[in-house]
Amino acid sequence: MKPPVAVAAASSAGDNGGGVDPSLPRFQCQECHRALVVVGVESFTDRVPAHAVSGMNVSSVQGSVMGASRMYNSYVVLSKQNRSHGHGIPPRPPNAAVLHAEPNQPTRAIEGSYIVLPPAAASIYKTPASEGGGAQLPPPSMNSSSPLPGDNFHSSVTVLKRAFEIASSQTQVEQPLCLDCMSVLSDKMGKEIEDVNTDIKAYEACLQRLEQETYNILSEADFQKEKQKIEEEEKKLKAAIEEAEKQYSSINSEMKDLETKSKQFEELEERYCHELNSFQFQLTSHQEERDAVLAKIEVSQVHLELLKRTNVLNDAFYISHDGVIGTINSFRLGRLPNVQVEWDEINAAWGQAALLLHTMAQYFTPKFQYRIKIHPMGSYPKVTDINNNTYELFGPVNLFWSTRFDKAMTWFLTCLQEFADFAISLDKENNVPPEKSLKLPYKIEGDKVGSHTIFLSFNKLDNWTKALKYMLCNLKWVLYWFIGNTSFAPPSGSLHVAAQSSKR
Repeated sequence: MKPPVAVAAASSAGDNGGGVDPSLPRFQCQECHRALVVVGVESFTDRVPAHAVSGMNVSSVQGSVMGASRMYNSYVVLSKQNRSHGHGIPPRPPNAAVLHAEPNQPTRAIEGSYIVLPPAAASIYKTPASEGGGAQLPPPSMNSSSPLPGDNFHSSVTVLKRAFEIASSQTQVEQPLCLDCMSVLSDKMGKEIEDVNTDIKAYEACLQRLEQETYNILSEADFQKEKQKIEEEEKKLKAAIEEAEKQYSSINSEMKDLETKSKQFEELEERYCHELNSFQFQLTSHQEERDAVLAKIEVSQVHLELLKRTNVLNDAFYISHDGVIGTINSFRLGRLPNVQVEWDEINAAWGQAALLLHTMAQYFTPKFQYRIKIHPMGSYPKVTDINNNTYELFGPVNLFWSTRFDKAMTWFLTCLQEFADFAISLDKENNVPPEKSLKLPYKIEGDKVGSHTIFLSFNKLDNWTKALKYMLCNLKWVLYWFIGNTSFAPPSGSLHVAAQSSKR
């Protein structure tokens, strides 16, 4: 419990330069913290000698106050018993309650809260106007023969503080309090007292009802039986408690195991989720790769069907003409007096023609009696006759003496005629109508093709070039028959040789 607050009095702004005793206490209400002014005792100047107050301005401690009947503010008044038992506190003189008002001060009600002390314990002091406008009590006539009241004053203040402490301990409320706060506290305590009285009445009614009830007193034997029964029930309950504790411990251990398994399951679930995501990613990648492969396969099948409908020989050996001169893969075969064709181009054209005839003859071997062998060797082909004599089918040669070259060209024509006869016989075997069977546009007889000899020696270039052109035309018709009657798939070597030869 904290002691009541005492605040030293301060001089008012309206003082005429005179000071008030700074040791005089100031109390505050512990609830609203308003200043409580001590009034109702002899003036401090009643007991101060004349020489002690000679330097004090008497008007500084005088002020206008209302009569005791007009002080309607809050007071705390000590009881008579407390006043009479205070040590060193003389009875209050009858003139202590007389209040004088100065004529030049306006009369007004006291606005502060006050504590009324016993006469011997109080001291009149001026309340500062800024802290509530407390009234000033006029000092009575000063008696120089009165002793200083210091000791009695401080002892009275001590008694007052002690009284506040006792009141605080009894009421459980910090003292001092002003009348307003005391009124609120009183109402609150009155309400609590009413509640307590209501509870007391209820308890008393219950007590009376219990006292009026009759009790069946058990005999000793019945008491022992009841006691034994209760003890047995207690044993059963203890056994049940022990069993419950065992079950609780087992359930605890099971819970721990389940928590461990739950953690393991969560770890497995997390790992499963990671693996599932990885698998789904891989599956998506594989599906995309599969779709890409399927798309490529579909495109490749389209190309394959196109290639199946296309004969490679027709693309590999394109036979045409350049005016009078026949061409195969754009290589001119022959020459004119006014058109000079190099032998390298003529040799490349013979190489292409030899490769084409050799490829078609090889396809039908051994059904086709391939007696005259043609050796395609790029721009340097050769021909082997039925007597195994080999002749060069390339130049340059002497226009007046080119026997071997002429024999090679003649045997090439013979081989072409034999293959044409084989194709006609094959059409007959397959019951192809005569109008749809193979028929060469230019008849081949020995070294002549359409009445023009293929010899170069002692022959005109125009006739030789025409004979070569007719020979290429017959070779083209044989190629068309071959494409229409076979599903040719040449070996890679032949295609490679054809490609190399076409480059040359």
